[in-house]
Amino acid sequence: MKNEKKKLDNIDIKILNELQSNGSISNVELANIVNISPPSCLRRVKSLENRNFIRGCNAILNPELLGFKVTVFAYVGLESQAENDLQIFENYISLFPEVRECHMLVGEIDFLLKIIAKDWDDFQIFLTKNLTQAPKVSTVKTSLNIRSIKSLPSVPFETMFN
Repeated sequence: MKNEKKKLDNIDIKILNELQSNGSISNVELANIVNISPPSCLRRVKSLENRNFIRGCNAILNPELLGFKVTVFAYVGLESQAENDLQIFENYISLFPEVRECHMLVGEIDFLLKIIAKDWDDFQIFLTKNLTQAPKVSTVKTSLNIRSIKSLPSVPFETMFN
């Protein structure tokens, strides 16, 4: 990855920064902002996509306005950390759309999950019927999110220039 990072120039970084701020920007607008021609800009964006610097483009939705009122973080411990057991859990948990994020951790907890549900009852059903019954799970601890102060689905390019 270090070699690929070296292949990024200032224009590539400007393109990435603009796209993560406004994924719906037109190619012409983007080209004007980064001061290159639209065909050159399009080639660079395609290259960034092909090299996996850009993994996709999504709209950021408001879950509460769409009826998803509960966000819970679950801390999951497994019976063992053998690679096969980790894979079994990862494959199982990936089947559930309620699980929006799954992170394997180093330390006391094996996985951190972000779960979004319509209401507390839906979450409890998911917890008791799916999560606590997951293969290889030994412990589950949960924390209800009261409010999110900061949630940025982006890379802090600002730190590169300090």
